[in-house]
Amino acid sequence: MSDVYILGTDMIKFGRFPDRTVPDLGAEAALLALKDANLGIQDMEALYCGNLYQASAMVGQRILQEIGQTGIPVVNTANACATGATAFREAWMAVKAGVYDLVLVVGVEQMGKGLLGGGGGGKGIPREGLLGSGTMPSVFAEAGMEHARKYGTTFEQFAKVSVKNHHHSTMNPKARYQIETPLEEVMNAEMISYPNTKLMCSVNVDGSAAAVLASEKKARELGLGRAVRVRSSALTSDPWQERDLVMPDVNTCTRKAAKTAYEMAGVGPEDIDLVELHDCFATAEILHYENLGLCGDGEAGKMIDEGQTQLGGRIPVNCSGGLLSKGHPLGATGVANIYEVATHLRGEAEKRQVEGAKLGLTHVIGLGSACAIHVLEKVS
Repeated sequence: MSDVYILGTDMIKFGRFPDRTVPDLGAEAALLALKDANLGIQDMEALYCGNLYQASAMVGQRILQEIGQTGIPVVNTANACATGATAFREAWMAVKAGVYDLVLVVGVEQMGKGLLGGGGGGKGIPREGLLGSGTMPSVFAEAGMEHARKYGTTFEQFAKVSVKNHHHSTMNPKARYQIETPLEEVMNAEMISYPNTKLMCSVNVDGSAAAVLASEKKARELGLGRAVRVRSSALTSDPWQERDLVMPDVNTCTRKAAKTAYEMAGVGPEDIDLVELHDCFATAEILHYENLGLCGDGEAGKMIDEGQTQLGGRIPVNCSGGLLSKGHPLGATGVANIYEVATHLRGEAEKRQVEGAKLGLTHVIGLGSACAIHVLEKVS
C-alpha cells in the first residue's frame, strides 16, 4: 500500500461569519489548500468533507458548486468533534489503498451559541437533572474533579493550561482570540462548571480548514519539498465496560487510539516533537497528557507546573492556541489540527515554530464516542 503525503494545507482565520454560508466558508479553505499545493480542483479525484450540523445538506457537493463541479465522488462525514479528522482519515484510507492519487479534504462548521450537549430530545426519562448534567462543560468538569480526587490536581494547575494556550495564540494570526490571560484573570473569570471558568472553555466559532493528500507516486512526481508524510491514522470508539455509561468516559477512547497510532507509526510518545490535542476544556488537556502517554498517570499537574508543554518545553502542546483560543468549529477542528502540525513540520510556523520538529501528533475526541489520532512526519 502507498504511503500518503500532505501536499497542501491551509485554514481560514476562525471567527464569526453570520453573513456567509457553510459552503462558502468551506470553499475558501479548499482554494487556499489547493493553492498551497500548486494544484487545482480539476486535479482532484475525490472530495471528503467533514461537517456536523448540516450533515444532511451534502455540504461537500455544495462546496464543489462554489469552486468547480468536476463530477468527482464526494463523501460527507459527521462524527461529533472528530468529524474533520474522520474525513481526513477516510481520504487517507482511499489513497493508501490505491483508489486515488490526489484527493481534497475539507472540514467546515458554522456554530451556534450556548453550551454543547445536554439537548436531549429523546424519549423516556431524561438524564439531565436526574443523573447529572449532559452538557459538555459539566462532563469535563466531572472528569477534571475525578482526576483531582485521584491525583490531587489543583484548580490552579487546570487554569495554567488556559494561560499557556492563550499565550500561544498571540503568535497565531489565524486564531479567533490572540490575547494574554494571566493566571488570576483565568481563575477569577465567570465560573461555568467548576473547575472550568469561562476562560477555560473552548470558543464557539465558525471556521474551515482543508488539505490535499497524495499517493507516494504522485507526491514524488510533483515534488516532496514541502510534503508531510502521514505516518499513521487511528480512529476508535469506546469498548464496552462494566460501568455506568450515563457519565461518559473521556479517557478510554483516546488511550485506545493512541496505542493504535503509535504502533502503526512505529514510534512512542517520547519520539513526538509537538502535539495538537483536544483542549475543549482546560481539564481535558490535563487528562489527555496522560491519555496520550506524554507523562505517567498522575503526573499531568507536574507537567503543566514545570512548563513542559509550553513552546520551548519538552513537548509543546497546542502551539496554535488550541480550542481555548483558536476556537472550536466542530467539523473543521480535526483538519485545522493537521494544518497546525504540518506547518511546524514544514518549518513555517514563524513566531510559534517548534524548532527541529520532525514528528507531530494530532488528536480529537467526540463524546459519543469517537477519537481520531494522526502522526505526521517531516519528509526532508
